[in-house]
Formats: sequence, C-alpha cells, structure tokens
Amino acid sequence: MPIDAALALAAEPRSGEISWTAKDVQLYHLGIGAGANPDKESPATDPDELRYTLESRLHVLPSFATVAGAGSPGVISGLSMPGIDVDLAKVLHGGQSLTLHRPLPAAGTATATSRIAAVHDKGKAAVLVMRTEVADAEGPLWTNDAQIFVRGEGGFGGDRGPSVRLDPPAGDPDRTVDRPVRADQALLYRLSGDYNPLHADPEFAKVAGFDKPILHGLCTYGITLKAVVDTLLGGDVTRVRGYGTRFTGVVFPGETLRIRMWREDGRVRVTVGAVERDGASVLADTVVQHS
Repeated sequence: MPIDAALALAAEPRSGEISWTAKDVQLYHLGIGAGANPDKESPATDPDELRYTLESRLHVLPSFATVAGAGSPGVISGLSMPGIDVDLAKVLHGGQSLTLHRPLPAAGTATATSRIAAVHDKGKAAVLVMRTEVADAEGPLWTNDAQIFVRGEGGFGGDRGPSVRLDPPAGDPDRTVDRPVRADQALLYRLSGDYNPLHADPEFAKVAGFDKPILHGLCTYGITLKAVVDTLLGGDVTRVRGYGTRFTGVVFPGETLRIRMWREDGRVRVTVGAVERDGASVLADTVVQHS
C-alpha cells in the first residue's frame, strides 16, 4: 500500500546541514508581503517594514523557520521518507505548528533532523506528521511539525489521532486587519523553496481539483504571523514563543485575507478568512504564543 505506517514510524531520522543568509530572509519576507503593508502610507520605506527588508536592521519573523535552508526538510521531503509513496496531486498541507527555542539569527548554519512522528488514519485520508528539529552550535533553535493531508490514503486501520478543535474565540476581536494577496504572490513565495506546481501551474492545479493555482498555506501562515506581530506585539519578533494553525481552506492569489485577533493571557487567538468568498475560513485553531 502507498503508506506503510509501521515502516514510516520506524525509519531512522534524517539529518542534514541547512544554512541561510540575510538574502534568504529578505526574500521570504517579501514573499509574505513585507514592504506592501496597506496600513502604511509609504510601506516600502516605512521604518516598521524596513525591519523585514533592509539588511542593516533585519529582524527575522519566526515563521521563516518553515523555509530556512530552502524549505528542506519540509512537506515535499516528507513524502520521500521510507514507507511513504503517494501522488503529489493528492497532497495538501493540513496544519503547521512551530516552537521557538530562541530568536532566529539573520544568517546561520544548523543541523535539521526530521522524521515521521505520527501517521493518522482519518478514513478517507491519511495525515502524516513530519517533525523537524533544528539546532546550531549554540543549541536548539526551533521545532516544526507539519501535518500532511493525503486524500484517498486512509482506511488502513490506523489510529485516527487527535481530533480536538478549539472553541471559537469569545466576543469581538481586539483587532481586525485586511491583507491583500498579490496576483503574483505564489510565484514570489515559491522562490523560498516550495516548488510544488500546484502553486504555479494551471494544468497541474486542475488535475489536483482546483480551477487555478492556489497560494501556499505557509504563505498565508507567514502573512498572518506578521500581522499579529505588527499589530499586537509591537513589531517585536522575539516575543513569539510558538505558533500553530490548521489549514481549513485554500487562498487564491488576488484575494484579500481578513485577519481577526483576540488577546488572551500569553497568547493571541486568530481566525483568517477570504473576504471575496464571504469570509470563507482559510486558517482556524490558530494560536500565537508570546512573552
């Protein structure tokens, strides 16, 4: 069968060196809309935006961890692990969680160790949890968990895994911001390492069941974290301790994201919807943990 859960879970972790430069960080920030903040009168030269785009004052948004080292190990590399043999057209990114052990440097070299941490049987689909732990000479940097949703690969009799959903945030949001997604956003974002043709090739998108290419879920993930940091955390990227979300729907380039934020003790709850599709949910169960 395409997924051998026992083999995947028993496989030896893969380790490799990754490295990144300030240019990689800047490219990632541009890919999630830095320098184009609609809340700013002149976003390309606004000091708050230059923290993401100018090398002399560069701050690293923690979600950069999902693409550091050209996005590997990551969702695509997880599909080449022992026991995993699936059709890329059936694959969707189901969720992502990130734990920060310390602030990310603007340039660095580290060791990334990845493994399949769990395989869940959801009946009509399988969910793989790809865990990547990254450390440099000074110690742990971050831990990434990617939930990989594979349509049509469930029903093998495995554990369904966790199904707990968070209760919706109570009351009106503390902040609501709209973030337009450029028509070429996916083409720019994919240069940070995720070259899945689903995000660029119309013919491939049709095979996967979409009318046109869709935005990377991790691009929406980054856009959302930047909005939270900029509006509720004083622009201080070092305050982020953890960040998790569940991808509930697709985003098409050219749409507008409506990001609603609720302050809670030590964390921010977030929901994200597509304005042009009556607020259709694209991120849910989203939490930014902070100091």
